[in-house]
Amino acid sequence: MKHIQYTTQGTCSILIDVTADDDNVIQNVAFLGGCNGNLQGICRLVTGQKIDDVINKLEGIRCGNKITSCPDQLCQALKELKRK
Repeated sequence: MKHIQYTTQGTCSILIDVTADDDNVIQNVAFLGGCNGNLQGICRLVTGQKIDDVINKLEGIRCGNKITSCPDQLCQALKELKRK
């Protein structure tokens, strides 16, 4: 199992906690802060998915006029997690 607590940048959420198995399948995701309902939905949708599939779908999403978003920050966390 791999685990990371990723401090976000440029979003309302401040931390993402992610666990994946050795095959890079996401087992658990939790956000601290941010839009609770939307982030619960994202967590449920990505759990059980391959890290690369989630990155391909969510990387680059922006929130309003910000250059990033919670889904984009999740991708940054997943990239770091893959390197572990």
